[in-house]
Order: sequence, then C-alpha cells, then structure tokens
Amino acid sequence: MKEVPLARIAHGRSGDKGDTVNCGIVARKPEYYRLIAEQVTAERVKAHFGDFCKGTVKRYDLPRIYAFNFVLTQALGGGGTTSLRLDPQGKTYAAALMRMKILVPDDCNE
Repeated sequence: MKEVPLARIAHGRSGDKGDTVNCGIVARKPEYYRLIAEQVTAERVKAHFGDFCKGTVKRYDLPRIYAFNFVLTQALGGGGTTSLRLDPQGKTYAAALMRMKILVPDDCNE
C-alpha cells in the first residue's frame, strides 16, 4: 500500500447553507468507492478540518453514483453574511479535503 492525497482517486465540490458546509466527494473510478468508504469517515473528516468545524460531521453514502456527501455544521464562522473568514461560503472545503492522505494499493496508477 502507498499513501496518496484523496485527490488522486476522487474529486469534489462544496458550498454552504448558512453556517453549514456541504462537501460532495465522487470516486474517479467505481473501484475506488470502497477505499474512500473505508478511510474517509465522518470522524476523520472532522479531525481533518480541526477547529474549522466546531459542530458535527455527518456522512451520507451514495453508492449508486460512487459518491459521498459530508455535512459539516458550525463550520463557517457564522456563515456568509457574518463570518470574517476568507471563504465564508465554504467553496474551498472540498479542495482542502482532497489533501487528506489515504492508502491505495501499490498498483494504483492514478
């Protein structure tokens, strides 16, 4: 096994609703879905964002489209109209999550 950034096997999009971030992750190939499911847990995503997410993280599995939706509450410093953060709408959260390290088989060529 080798360690790579999540971006090697997935892509994502993110946005907001108030102080909540919605972060969608899609496996680049169906066979990567299982690797993501095993390693990119709600607990691990919460730890990855540290103090940026003061609330909860819930993961929704979407196996028919090889995707996951993570909902992070209290993650934007109050939301777009009140936050002093550079990204009050959470647009960069998926890109930040793509930096998470995961283990893939040595023969993974992505």
